[in-house]
Amino acid sequence: MKVKVVNKSSNPLPSYKTDGSAGMDLKASLEASIVLKPFQRALIPTGLFISIPQEFEGQIRARSGLAINNGISLVNGIGTIDSDYRGEVKIILINLGDEDFIINNGDRIAQLVLAKYEKVEFEIVEDLDITERGNGGFGHTGF
Repeated sequence: MKVKVVNKSSNPLPSYKTDGSAGMDLKASLEASIVLKPFQRALIPTGLFISIPQEFEGQIRARSGLAINNGISLVNGIGTIDSDYRGEVKIILINLGDEDFIINNGDRIAQLVLAKYEKVEFEIVEDLDITERGNGGFGHTGF
């Protein structure tokens, strides 16, 4: 599948690093480095503008290496880029670590996964079907 992209950054386009990769690394597009202090958040530009096909979404995910090594995560867990959005892709990072974290131009800051989805319509009913789990949740099966 071909996806149209405008790249206004000085970085190469995102690409899959291995044949089994689901995500492509997104890189910071910065004129100057940013220092992200502990518990500070920042909106980091990528310089990318993407035309995601209908019935697909762009999922922005944290990079596991940044999370475990530096405490860098996404404020909103997983970000969604809708297929009709045409603005610049920006990443909302947060430093959950104990030390300042420096973000430089070209640093890999997140991953992009394109995922197909289906639209649904809700149907109002009086009762739901019965399952073994029922309404149990939030750790009811043990830890």
